[in-house]
Amino acid sequence: MEPDAAVGTTPGSGVPTGEATRAVHAGLPEAEPYREPLPGPVLAAHYHLPGDPTGADYAYGRDGNPTWTVLERAIAELEDPAGDARAVVFGSGMAAISAALLSLTGPGDTVILPADGYNLLHRVRERLETGGVTVSTVPTPGPEALRAVESATDLRMLWLETPSNPGLDVCDVRELATAARARGALVAVDNTLATPLGQRPLELGADLSVASGTKALNGHGDVLLGYVAARDASVIERVVGWRKIVGAIPGPMEAWLVHRGLATLELRTSHQQTNALAVAEALLDEAARRGDVTGVRYPGRPSDPAHDLAARQMRRFGCVIGFTLPDRGFAERFLGALRIVEEATSFGGVRSTAERRGRWTTPDGVPADAVAEGFVRMSMGVEDPADLVADVRRALEIARGGA
Repeated sequence: MEPDAAVGTTPGSGVPTGEATRAVHAGLPEAEPYREPLPGPVLAAHYHLPGDPTGADYAYGRDGNPTWTVLERAIAELEDPAGDARAVVFGSGMAAISAALLSLTGPGDTVILPADGYNLLHRVRERLETGGVTVSTVPTPGPEALRAVESATDLRMLWLETPSNPGLDVCDVRELATAARARGALVAVDNTLATPLGQRPLELGADLSVASGTKALNGHGDVLLGYVAARDASVIERVVGWRKIVGAIPGPMEAWLVHRGLATLELRTSHQQTNALAVAEALLDEAARRGDVTGVRYPGRPSDPAHDLAARQMRRFGCVIGFTLPDRGFAERFLGALRIVEEATSFGGVRSTAERRGRWTTPDGVPADAVAEGFVRMSMGVEDPADLVADVRRALEIARGGA
């Protein structure tokens, strides 16, 4: 689905804006003569604090920072342009995930997690269960999640990841959010892969939108950051309280870099989507010609199993594609032969990356994402699509020659 031409207003102006305009201006203070448009990072552990500190905007560096404030305002504007959401930034995506799950649940609660979600969710599950929370896992696609919601006892939170990482399956956020909220449960959506320009979980009925800003939000592979966005003030206050107690705060320089990166978010994600579709189509062509590429997934491809649902709730489809090569050796030869695409973990950056996901294992030695040994997750950057396609085709030929 193409981005809306006019999907909100510039804060305080009433002027309709599109996605690119909002991304460029999100969170910026009112213009002042002879001042910079984006204030530089505030490097402060403490602030001048005379008298009673009650109600002070800034008292101590663990509690707040002006650089966080403008970034949080920007993220809230992107996640909820027409609403009144607040965002809270953290030192990493996992800090944000942990804060949402651990601050809002407790003994006796039930939490539903995606069985095919980000591989560190199993670590969070262990922590939840240690604290007396009952956790069940269900696959992202299909009816299992809805059945789990409808049958759960004392359901406190439904955690969704859509599209899922790395499988790229999609679930119906509206349907599941309606069912979960009818039972008094909170609904959280990991929006990392989609970004707020690709999908707005709060508008789809979720209570929380959580993401790793390390990925596309920053987009340059040089910052760790995460965030939680929500409309309910009581939810936000509990998440903020968790950040204060645990100290999972971002550095002001990191927050400033992410805010700076937002200005190109629309440009980057648009070009990355173009590249992802081009490479996915090339891989399908290779699959048809040679048969050693299978399971090509990209929700933006019309024939992808997730496309119809994705098109109903997403504005764009992200930069990540997945596919399976015959075995571990073939995949490693392929990755080693790539010259433009770098072999690295993570995704969403301006440089294309790829990795064999099976190299990450659980303590039991099982691939953490439960994927085949030859499964490759590839994140498309902003290079020329023809160059990326040529790089992938050449690497496949080299990998075949080494069989």
